Amino acid sequence: MSLGLKELVIGQDPCQPAALWDRLYTFSAMSGRRGAGICAIGALDMAIWDLYGKITSRPVWQLLGGTRQSNITPYASLLPEGRTLDEYRQSLLAKAKWACDYGFRAAKMEICVKGPYAHNLLREADDAFIALVAACRESIGPEMTMMVDVAYAWSDWKEALRVLRQIEQYDVFFVETPLRSDDLEGYARLADATSIRIAAGEWLTTRFEFLDLMDRGRVDVAQVDVGRVGGLTEAMRVVELALDRGKVIVPHCWKTGIGVAATAHLAAASSNCRFIEFLPPSVAESALRRDLVTEELQISKWPVGFTVAPRLGNRIKP
Repeated sequence: MSLGLKELVIGQDPCQPAALWDRLYTFSAMSGRRGAGICAIGALDMAIWDLYGKITSRPVWQLLGGTRQSNITPYASLLPEGRTLDEYRQSLLAKAKWACDYGFRAAKMEICVKGPYAHNLLREADDAFIALVAACRESIGPEMTMMVDVAYAWSDWKEALRVLRQIEQYDVFFVETPLRSDDLEGYARLADATSIRIAAGEWLTTRFEFLDLMDRGRVDVAQVDVGRVGGLTEAMRVVELALDRGKVIVPHCWKTGIGVAATAHLAAASSNCRFIEFLPPSVAESALRRDLVTEELQISKWPVGFTVAPRLGNRIKP
């Protein structure tokens, strides 16, 4: 019940990734059924799908069931800098302008000025958050899709609702992680009370946690992260569960080019994936995002997007 992943994977057939995922999960369950154990399985799973693609000379999106959309729309994640609220505002607006000029049709504003993960220990009132949302919408204009990430800003759903009702006028596509991950009742009450889509799931592992988030938490957008949820096998299971429930998939993807490539293949094989998170490595602050891989997906500009074939290539590869 607590075997090592190495002994479970060596000698197995990489052309049966779903069966291999179940083997890894079942026989490591005592110590690995959530958290870092699932992240490790996810890393192996992505490598197994990559190997499967190389063996068969087929693109991974095809192995996942075939393309369900020929173009993939990325959104720019805009994380501002600044030790004061004014510096933070100026940085965010400058990055929003860059995203517009670059050709993005969608952007996520990281307005993390409240709550336990507030940027640079900023602890601002809700009025400052509302003003930043308004400034971002004015900056990018009415045509661009705008998401907002608040990084678990509010301690209860009523507090969050009071604020969200004041930003409904700014046509926000979704608000990401307004409450802590385990507050499923709060998510359900909030999702039912606001016209803004509620998004969450960036930290969740396995489809079982997403079932809770979608069924008990009633979120509108499931933000499956391929690297954290357990790899492409488990991410596709979440996609199908979301499709059955009429939920939108907008994958979370932040850290590496490997994750970006895997996420693009997932999106190509998903009919309910509206956007994927993407920031060109040349403007990323993370060294992992900039330097880990040497071959990156190439985006087509004006408008920015990915074309499934041939740009996704024959396989996921660094």
